[in-house]
Amino acid sequence: MTERDTTGDEPRKGESDDPDTNGLAQDRTDWAEERTDWAEDRTIMANERTYAGWMRTGLAAVGIGIGFNALFSRLEPAWLPKALASCFIAVGVLIFWLARGKSAAVLRRMSAHRAKPVPAIQINLIAILLSLASLGLLGGLWLM
Repeated sequence: MTERDTTGDEPRKGESDDPDTNGLAQDRTDWAEERTDWAEDRTIMANERTYAGWMRTGLAAVGIGIGFNALFSRLEPAWLPKALASCFIAVGVLIFWLARGKSAAVLRRMSAHRAKPVPAIQINLIAILLSLASLGLLGGLWLM
């Protein structure tokens, strides 16, 4: 057994003088960074699917409100079906805005690498237009 030099020139634990080993470590680091980039892209795409799901849920709430008013419009007192329909429409508008806020927050935190996310302006525009349309229905409901 040979005696090793203890002057501090020895590689530390986990390091190697072998260039092949250092190259492999760099390759592994590069692969890990690439996998992380892919994971961020997948998260951005999942965020878009989640946003779309919440928009559908909001539209369903608005549709239930309109349907409820249509089915039960002859109930007495006359304001009761309108009030219940208004609650569903208001919940729909709330869902639009909560989904917009959550989606925008995720987009601010993430960095797209290969994926092309929907721009925040489009997310805001969709929420604004659906909210305005729903509020228009709500106004029309009470004017009938």
